[in-house]
Amino acid sequence: MTALATEQRSRKSIRDRLFALLLRLTPTERQRLLALTIVSGGLCGLAAVAFHIGINKASALLIDRAASAPHHSWIYLTILTPALGGLVAGLGLCYWVPGAVGSGIPQVKLAYAREAGRIPFRDVIGKYVLAVIQIGSGAALGREGPTVQICAGVSNLLARSGKLSRQNQRRMMSVGVAAGIAAAFNAPIAAVTFTLEEVIGDLDQTMLSGVIVAAAIAAVVERSILGQHPVLEIMRTYSLGSASSLLWYAVLGVLSGFISLAFTESLLGLRARFMRFTAVPKWVHPAIGGAVTGTLAMVGLLWLHTGGIAGGGYGTLGRALMGSLPLKVLVGLCLLKFGATIFSYSSGGVGGIFAPALFIGAMLGGAVGYVDVAVFHHPTEEIGAFAVVGMGAVFAGIIRAPMTSILIIFEMTGGYGLVLPLMVANMTAYALARNWRRTPIYEALLLQDGNELPHGKPVFDDERALPGEVPP
Repeated sequence: MTALATEQRSRKSIRDRLFALLLRLTPTERQRLLALTIVSGGLCGLAAVAFHIGINKASALLIDRAASAPHHSWIYLTILTPALGGLVAGLGLCYWVPGAVGSGIPQVKLAYAREAGRIPFRDVIGKYVLAVIQIGSGAALGREGPTVQICAGVSNLLARSGKLSRQNQRRMMSVGVAAGIAAAFNAPIAAVTFTLEEVIGDLDQTMLSGVIVAAAIAAVVERSILGQHPVLEIMRTYSLGSASSLLWYAVLGVLSGFISLAFTESLLGLRARFMRFTAVPKWVHPAIGGAVTGTLAMVGLLWLHTGGIAGGGYGTLGRALMGSLPLKVLVGLCLLKFGATIFSYSSGGVGGIFAPALFIGAMLGGAVGYVDVAVFHHPTEEIGAFAVVGMGAVFAGIIRAPMTSILIIFEMTGGYGLVLPLMVANMTAYALARNWRRTPIYEALLLQDGNELPHGKPVFDDERALPGEVPP
């Protein structure tokens, strides 16, 4: 007990000395906010890169090795590996960090609205560890949502260590969100629009400037370590080859709206069933979702002779964007990924839905591209162009961030020749999804957990504001 008390006093002494140094270098809070914003952008970029590399290493060690095992053992290992990863994640969520469940975006939105952006750093560590294990073992989930929560937590820790006001702690959290998106997608412009559309909801000049600075710094850090290439590098340039294709791009938008609604309703419905399912302990639920995901991944390998169902699936996604997958494979992967993601997420897993939404959209878009080629006898390159547009359309329908959905496709693929088709398909999908279900998926997930986001800006206590500062 004495040793523990000594260690705690030592930590407090170090924090006090660091804060005293920060106070000498930046005597005003505005200066501290700027300094911490710059530091946050760099640290969030490093955290995102470490998370990315960790998932890649875990995937190579776990699900990739299982799927390539000799003889018939790969069948059992492909099913068992995601189930065991889900079991480990379930135990960790139940007995260590319950706040690390899900994608992380709903937790960030709730913390921003109610808790001045405070995210326990224990949740950050738990999110990193459990997401690496579960996604690396084959859960059909993405790394982008967890990256946002991790970076928001890092940024908020800096804000609390710098003893910023509650208002500026919220600003620092938005800085972490933007840095996380910028580093995860290598898309700093889309990171700014996503933070505005999904988290902030209004234009605060101080907050906006911090978001832009942090997104740029995080993207620079990510690119300096992982390279300058887009996340999905396409070796050809796509554009609107013929105006007649706009008809099928509009059809793609309608289909994307319907599949977005089906995805949202299925995910929320199955999640509600798991919440009521008490026949087995709650920590077993992610293992059930993992077993289903592994089974669907096995079916994909046997039936379609390709991967992509387990994990993020970026390799298979890149092939779809090149237009090199047959129609049967595109349709099959779309359906299998849909089911795998629903079970992986709804069972209480750790991971996001950004990557699955892009994957499902690309497969749907490529399938519609085959129809366009067959009906109008357009060049086969149109299949890849439709896959690119499908990514953005389904993303817009599920995530409900229409501006981000367009910009993120531009920055992820490095291509800007499909502006008009993207606008047609994305806005059609967004309008349909919004008309049939007014509550976006992240807010619906919070409502399922008994949390309702307040409307308008949160009110701060006068005593928590800065001297001379009017609480917002």
